Amino acid sequence: MPISADMNKVLDRDYEDMDMKRLVDAPVEALAGVSQSDAEMLKKAFGIKTIGDMGRNKYMQAAYAIVHLSEACK
Repeated sequence: MPISADMNKVLDRDYEDMDMKRLVDAPVEALAGVSQSDAEMLKKAFGIKTIGDMGRNKYMQAAYAIVHLSEACK
């Protein structure tokens, strides 16, 4: 099933037309607002090199879950 999403607001301009399967393997600096130095810190602290690494990281997933659970408790 094809999925359509406007990712222009969350991606660096160079990555806006990349398909989702390739985007998972893109470097984290492909995300708008993530600088090269941010990417280096993520790599050093958590071993995160790609958007896929970030999405699969247990600490990132835990933070996401905590935020959404806290919002459900309001």
